[in-house]
Amino acid sequence: MELLESLRYSLHVIFHPFDGFWDLKYEKRGNLKSAIIILLLLILTVIFSRQNTGFLFNYNDVSRLNVLNESMRVVLPFFLWCVSSWCLTSLMEGEGTFRDIVIATSYSLVPLILINFPLSIISNYITLEEGPLLYTFQAIAILWTAFLLYVGTMVTHQYEPGKTFGTMVLSVIGIMIIIFIGMLFINLILEISGFVDTIYKEIIYRI
Repeated sequence: MELLESLRYSLHVIFHPFDGFWDLKYEKRGNLKSAIIILLLLILTVIFSRQNTGFLFNYNDVSRLNVLNESMRVVLPFFLWCVSSWCLTSLMEGEGTFRDIVIATSYSLVPLILINFPLSIISNYITLEEGPLLYTFQAIAILWTAFLLYVGTMVTHQYEPGKTFGTMVLSVIGIMIIIFIGMLFINLILEISGFVDTIYKEIIYRI
């Protein structure tokens, strides 16, 4: 019942974000289990949309749909955002923990589920001329989610509006830095592996 109530409370959060995010943090109305379920629902929504959006608006090759890749398209940005935001807010006197950030971020994604899932079905019954209406609702889902992320960050860390915006911009920059460092690290590992493999083959050859 507690899990179900936490999931149901996500509807309150998206329509009343200021007191909703406050309750998530200080009244413990949300939990990690519900946050993970919301993330899983978003993954399912993305996969469903990729596969079932009307052919007039679906630019994906359905025959090459990879569930793992589609899942990573959701999980990786989510994880990077949470890590970057946590690192940054820890340095900027933010009051939220990593757990708080994960929960607030997850609840902010609910509009993407509520809007995009039915849109995928509706797209099969509208014409190309009605496409702008479809894109409008998709834009609303994105803007709504961005606004919820903004409010969630502000309430979770008790920031002023300007500081919240700056923190979010720096978090995006932080994500880019993490990706860059990650790519450098992977490249370094590959170079070392190649070097060790070459040395090993050389030793075996001489023996």
